[in-house]
Amino acid sequence: HVQLVESGGGPVQDGGSLTLSCTASGYGAGSACMAWFRQVPGKEREGVAMINRKGTTRYGDSVRHRFTISKDSARKTVTLQMNSLKPEDTAMYYCAAQYTGFSGCYSTDLDPTLFDHWGLGTQVTVS
Repeated sequence: HVQLVESGGGPVQDGGSLTLSCTASGYGAGSACMAWFRQVPGKEREGVAMINRKGTTRYGDSVRHRFTISKDSARKTVTLQMNSLKPEDTAMYYCAAQYTGFSGCYSTDLDPTLFDHWGLGTQVTVS
């Protein structure tokens, strides 16, 4: 049974930085595609960043060059470093995983419907 637990959210000033972490249990994060999504009430879930088994990353247009996703397969953690935060980055941030079998996940598609495991989310508020 896969569990994803996010941490690191909270209030931050406009222009500030914050680091989110996601720890996976029940399955390693190394072979999976791991991603961060965010959602504001009343809006669709938005893809923020993802990293696949090979380490290839992809970012949403609104966060490119400000956010960085990385993973530590040995510690089963995925980190999202968020810099130059803006009020419009305020949202609930969710960690997600996509497991595609023994060979691992090499997708770079930030489509939330492709991800089958989700954390409960951590709130980020920028003001």
